[in-house]
Amino acid sequence: MSSHNQSIREEAILLGKQAKAASRQLAPLSAEEKNRALRLIADQFEARSDYLIEENQKDLDAAKQAGISGALLDRIALDPRRISEMAKGLRDVAALPDPVGEIVKMWRRPNGLQVGRMRIPLGVIAMIYEARPNVTADAAALCLKSGNAVILRGGSEAYCSNQAIGAVLNSACAQTRVPTHAVQVVQNKEHSLVQELLQQEDTIDLVIPRGGEELIRAVTTNSRVPVIKHYKGVCHVYVDSDASLDMAERICMNAKVQRPSVCNAMETLLVHEAIAAVFLPPLIAKYRAAGVEIRGCEKTCALVSGIKPASEADWTTEYLDLILSVRIVKDMDEAIDHIERYGSEHTETIVTNNYQKSKAFIDRVNSSAVMVNASTRFNDGGELGLGAEIGISTSKIHAFGPMGLEELTTTKFVVLGDGQIRE
Repeated sequence: MSSHNQSIREEAILLGKQAKAASRQLAPLSAEEKNRALRLIADQFEARSDYLIEENQKDLDAAKQAGISGALLDRIALDPRRISEMAKGLRDVAALPDPVGEIVKMWRRPNGLQVGRMRIPLGVIAMIYEARPNVTADAAALCLKSGNAVILRGGSEAYCSNQAIGAVLNSACAQTRVPTHAVQVVQNKEHSLVQELLQQEDTIDLVIPRGGEELIRAVTTNSRVPVIKHYKGVCHVYVDSDASLDMAERICMNAKVQRPSVCNAMETLLVHEAIAAVFLPPLIAKYRAAGVEIRGCEKTCALVSGIKPASEADWTTEYLDLILSVRIVKDMDEAIDHIERYGSEHTETIVTNNYQKSKAFIDRVNSSAVMVNASTRFNDGGELGLGAEIGISTSKIHAFGPMGLEELTTTKFVVLGDGQIRE
């Protein structure tokens, strides 16, 4: 092994050991001590907004020079509104009940033993992620509140932004009882460091990758540490024959256009054939006015002129851009068949006023969030009342859907006796 590779390995080992030691100090902190740190970080984000925006501009300038697309630029960008949202996310997490130490269940055995389950932190979490620098703040907040130390390794496209956020985080935490290495933002840009972090199974308890499918598959393939992930968000909206068309139009526009660069944006629209001729032409006109490229099935192309035919690959593509696949289906069964064949178990919506159909859709579709008459954009920890989320899992073990505070804990058994012995 070269001296350089040895140095990288030693750096990864040190990050893990520092985080593990910090996790043992962080776990017993009271809710109020952790909440004080979160509120102080939020205050500092707002007070140092100009500094964060200045550092973010360096990333945006570099991204533009590299020819990065508008959708990715949007994911990188910070402005006063987004910084205020980051601060609000921290305060929202501070206001949530602390899960650590909660007894979630207790029962008594015939021999008099009381058996319970208590929530405890997972320990050390490593986040490997791309673009969106607000992930740095969200992940730090949730890990701190749930008593977990965190190692944050963001993408090079947001390097200056992440380092600035990390500096504010560490400065604020230094004024509290939160241990120094509870939040570590990795400074080393080398990919080999990520590979070494993924081998630290003795000190890191969980890896959560966030980003494109290529990144997530690479992390999953190379990690010796358990990984929670979702590969992509191919989210669907099915507009049923019994839908309110005005409501359906609002939902479909929001699900695609409001923020197309995120994983809970709609990528495929499924429309019942009985309403397609009335519903689709005006909707597609609005999509085109908003800059959306439509890729349609044969029936859609025959109904509205100038639409690019959808390929087989389009049905499984997460565009993260103003591109939408549209398919006309004969009924809900065909819509569900399409979702099962091409979906990613992320988020699916049915728009209908028929109770039986909505119930059947909920029962039969097994994605992490199944919605009735609501935009797919609501599959988000903050929108669902979890506070900021650390990610969305489609892997079912150990969490499914947005991961908030409870999903960053596990439970241990607590047994209370009065002298019982096993016969």
